[in-house]
Amino acid sequence: MRVRCYGFAMNHDSYPDDYIRSILTSVKTIAVVGASANDVRPSYFVMKYMIDKGFRVLPVNPGHAGKEILGQTAFASLADLPEPVDMVDIFRAASAVPAITGQILAMDPLPKVVWMQLTVRDDDSAARLEEKGIQVVMDRCPKIEYGRLSREIGWNGVNSKVLSSRRPELRTGFQSFGIRR
Repeated sequence: MRVRCYGFAMNHDSYPDDYIRSILTSVKTIAVVGASANDVRPSYFVMKYMIDKGFRVLPVNPGHAGKEILGQTAFASLADLPEPVDMVDIFRAASAVPAITGQILAMDPLPKVVWMQLTVRDDDSAARLEEKGIQVVMDRCPKIEYGRLSREIGWNGVNSKVLSSRRPELRTGFQSFGIRR
């Protein structure tokens, strides 16, 4: 489905690499709705990966409110966050997205981006968010996209659909091939 975003029709079936890259290079703080303290859950290792890449990540999970997940205090809701966030990453079923969208639209200031994880898509919520100038990504994982665009995935033996003889540029820190400059 195509919705209007920034004056052009946004195709949520296929995102240009430049769109994803611009999001991942501009975002600094991420609220992960549905963050888990269970180290075998995808939300746990995505959160860990993004922290290791230098993002500030705030877990949102009412069952863990006040406790720590990966050294970060968890919050019961988006309204409880102590600081603004650039991106809200939704790790919940698609049926929960409309209610989460309402919470996002009540935030002040609004986040720049709402990212819905793999298998999570709600076109009506995307349209509501984009009407407020918020960029939306659905049915994608920021960890996978970051790794693909930085060529970390291809370097580690997974097909990133990028053919190059150029080695990734080394950076400092854990998994140091990042897309950030």
